[in-house]
Amino acid sequence: MKKFAALTLGVIMTMTVFNGAVYADDTNSQKRVNGIVDKIERDFDTNKREERSAEKYKELYGDNVPSEFAADSEYNEIMNNFLYGEVYYQGKLDDKLRELVTIVSLTTNQLDTELERHIGAALNIGVTPEEIKEAVYQCTPYIGFGKTSEALEVVNKVFKDKNIKLSLKEQGKITEENRVESGIKQRAEIFGDSTYNNHENAAEGQEHIQYYLSAMCFGDFYTRGTLDVKTRELLTLSIISSLGGCESQVKSHVQANLNVGNDKETLIAVITQCMPYIGFPRTLNAISCINEITAKNDETKKQEG
Repeated sequence: MKKFAALTLGVIMTMTVFNGAVYADDTNSQKRVNGIVDKIERDFDTNKREERSAEKYKELYGDNVPSEFAADSEYNEIMNNFLYGEVYYQGKLDDKLRELVTIVSLTTNQLDTELERHIGAALNIGVTPEEIKEAVYQCTPYIGFGKTSEALEVVNKVFKDKNIKLSLKEQGKITEENRVESGIKQRAEIFGDSTYNNHENAAEGQEHIQYYLSAMCFGDFYTRGTLDVKTRELLTLSIISSLGGCESQVKSHVQANLNVGNDKETLIAVITQCMPYIGFPRTLNAISCINEITAKNDETKKQEG
C-alpha cells in the first residue's frame, strides 16, 4: 500500500493505492460518516441489538433453536440479530400483529419452513388459531387458492402437532343470497364511490372481473369475523407488497388503509416487518407508494383547508 499527494480541483488530497486501486483519504467524508454513525447509534440504540435479539427470540420460540442453525451459525446470527434485535423493535406494532404480517408475507412467498416456525411463534405469544387461519385466508384473492391451500396445510400441521382442533368456529357472515350485495357494500365502505364507478363503467366482456372482485374478495373474505377491516387492510398491503410488481394495487391499498383509519407510521412499520422476507427492492417500492399517496392526501387537505 502506497500513499501520495495529488492536486484535485485545487485541493491537495492524500491518495492511497491498495491492490492496484486508488482511494481518496477524504477527511470531510470521514466526518460525515462519523456523524451518521453517531446519529444511528443514538436513534436505534445499536449496542443493545444482541441483548434484544436474545430476549425477543426467547419470547417467540422459547429455548428451541433448530439444529440446522449450527450449519450456518454466522448467517443465523446475522439474521436473528437483525430480525429480533432491530426489526421487531421498529415502529409501534404489537407482536401479535407483527406475527400476522409475517405469516401472510411468508404465505405469499411460499416459504413453508419459516411459515411453520412463525405459526408456532404466533401461538406462543397469544395469537389465536382463528386469527392465524383468517390471516392466511385473507391471502386468497391476491395469491390464489392453490398457494393459500398449501399454506393451510402447514397451518394444520402445526395445529395438529399442538393438539389444536382443525375445525374451528365458522367465521363467515354472509349467505349465498347476499354475498354480492354484501361485497359491494364492504368494498364501497373502503374505497368509496369508485366501487360503483368500476362496476358501472366496466369494459364490455370484463364485467365479470368487477363482480368477482366484489363478491369473492370483499364478500367472501373481507366480511368474515375475527379480524376487523383495519387489520385485513394492513394484511392486504403486506401481501401485495410481498408479491412485487403490483405497485398500482399497492397504491390503491395505501389509500384504502388511510380510508379505514391506518396512518402512515403504521403502514411504514408493516412494510418494515415484511422487509426481511421480501428484500430491499420490494420494500423500497412499497415505501415509495406510501410516500406518494400520503403526500397526495396531505396536498388535498391543504387545498381543502
